[in-house]
Amino acid sequence: MSSCVIISGMQKIINAHCHIYPPDIAERAVAGISEFYHIKIDLNGRTDGLIEDGQKAGVVHYLVHSVATKPAQVTNINNFIASEVKQHPDLFTGFGTLHPDSENLEGDLKHLIELGLKGVKIHPDFQFFSLAEERAIRLGQMVRDAGLPILTHCGDFRFKLSNPDQLEVFLRELPGLTVIGAHLGGWSKWDEVEQKIAGKYDMYVDTCSSLRFMDKDVAVRLMRKFGTDKVLFATDYPTWDHASELKLMDELDLTESEREQIFYTNAAKLLGLGE
Repeated sequence: MSSCVIISGMQKIINAHCHIYPPDIAERAVAGISEFYHIKIDLNGRTDGLIEDGQKAGVVHYLVHSVATKPAQVTNINNFIASEVKQHPDLFTGFGTLHPDSENLEGDLKHLIELGLKGVKIHPDFQFFSLAEERAIRLGQMVRDAGLPILTHCGDFRFKLSNPDQLEVFLRELPGLTVIGAHLGGWSKWDEVEQKIAGKYDMYVDTCSSLRFMDKDVAVRLMRKFGTDKVLFATDYPTWDHASELKLMDELDLTESEREQIFYTNAAKLLGLGE
C-alpha cells in the first residue's frame, strides 16, 4: 500500500462531507457537535479552517452544507452556504438544508434551487424525524422531483431515526432519488447496513466518521458491496482533520483504481465537476 503522503501528493481529492458555520456561531456549533457525540474537536468549523486543513492534504474541492435544527433556520443557513460557494466557486459545491416541519417546504426548496445549491442535506437525529416517516418520504419526493441528490446522516446506536431499518424504508419508497448515506450508510450499525442495505439499493455512501470505529476488513468489504464507484471520501469537517482520515484510508487494502474512485472520480461525477 502506498503511504498517505504519496496519496495526497499524487491523487486529487474531493472532500464530500463538510459542515461550515458563520464565524459568529461556529464556536457554539462545534461545541454542540462535540457534546452530542462526546468527542473532542480541534478544528474551528469556519470556512477558513476547512480550506487551511484541506490544503495541507491536497484537497481540490469540498461539498459544504449545514443542517437546520428548526424550520426557522432554513433560509439563513441556505443563504450562508450559497454566499460561501459564491466566494469560493472553484473550491465549493453547496448543498442546502430543508426541515420536514416547515410550513413552506415547497418555498424553501424553490429558494434553495434559486440560490444555486446543488442538493439537500438532512440529519434525522438532529431534526427529530425518522427516515421512515411520511414527512420524510414527502420531503424526499420533492427533492427527487426537483432532480437533486439528498445527503442524509445515517445511523446511531442511541437512536432509531436513521438506522438501517428506517433507511431501507426511505430507499424503497423513493426509487430514482439519488441518496448519499453518510458514515458508510449507518454509523455504529454497519452489521445491519451490510445485511439490509449494501448491494440491495443503488445509493452512494461516504466514509466520514466511520473508519476509526470499525475493522479495516469490514470497511473494505462494505465499500465493495456498495460498489467502490459509489463511495465518497469525506472527513465530516470539523469533526476530523484531513490528515487522520487520509491515514485511515491508507490503511485499507484497496487497489489504486478503487482509491482514485473514492478520492475523486465518484464525487466529481456526482457533483458535475470537470476533470
